[in-house]
Amino acid sequence: MNNVRPENMERIVNSTLAKAFIEEQITEIRNQVGSGKVLLALSGGVDSSVCAALLIKAIGKQLTCIHVNHGLLRKGEPEQVIKVFRDEMNANLVYVDAVDRFLDKLANVSEPETKRKIIGAEFIKVFEEEARKLDGVKFLAQGTIYPDILESEKGVKAHHNVGGLPEDLKFELVEPVKLLFKDEVRVVGRELGLPESMVDRQPFPGPGLGVRCLGAITRDRLEAVRESDAVLREEFAANGLQGKVWQYFTIVPDFKSTGISDGKRTYAYPVIIRAVNTRDAMQATIEEIPYAVLHKITDRILKEVKGVNRVVYDLTPKPVGTIEWE
Repeated sequence: MNNVRPENMERIVNSTLAKAFIEEQITEIRNQVGSGKVLLALSGGVDSSVCAALLIKAIGKQLTCIHVNHGLLRKGEPEQVIKVFRDEMNANLVYVDAVDRFLDKLANVSEPETKRKIIGAEFIKVFEEEARKLDGVKFLAQGTIYPDILESEKGVKAHHNVGGLPEDLKFELVEPVKLLFKDEVRVVGRELGLPESMVDRQPFPGPGLGVRCLGAITRDRLEAVRESDAVLREEFAANGLQGKVWQYFTIVPDFKSTGISDGKRTYAYPVIIRAVNTRDAMQATIEEIPYAVLHKITDRILKEVKGVNRVVYDLTPKPVGTIEWE
């Protein structure tokens, strides 16, 4: 299969079309791989999860998934990857706890692009180390999707999975969803039996929470981002906003403000809430969240998240601001 989507390729919009696509890909994967072993970096995102589920259905234990926990994932995500793929799908899953390794590398690094480069480079190192522990692996699977290819070819945005692999990783690529758009990947994921929380996972930056813990990452602020983000997602789901807002998340900056708690002065971090809608991520509008919902989110964050004493809502559209802060 080449990197050009056929003009007559029918969009996958329902279960029937998804089933046909899955059966077609199972045949193609088996023809390509034969009895060979396949390796996949499984982040827990939509694309890599659907790719993994498809490969498991096609070749079972010939696939080895590597999940690297770099400490920058959202609350509960590493546990969900283990539950879905190891416990429920009986996959060969290698879990790597690299939290201290990543956070030690990022200590005292405040420049956003430098943080991104450290996270990306360290991830490749960890993956390479784990890959070399395995014998006889000839294939590397990736959750590349069609927008990745288009954006990379047009120079809009570089994607690590499109021409960015280390030269000494001499694997043949297996990319079963590379001609699909994101909405089609979600339809296929549902047909493969992945949970809705994984299939409908929001867009998430490659460096994870590392670019939502502004400035130099500290463990206390990182935990505040993770916990406040969990509160935000829970309340959006409870109030019918999940699926209606394209992306919503929290940010914790590297400065403090004064506050009052139990009649005493506090000096703690603010939590910034951002919720945007967009069609192409080139422009974004701010979602008007009902005040009652914002009050509930604020109340929970101030009561449940350690080290914060203020909650604010970012009203900046794109442009002028970008969707992420870093």
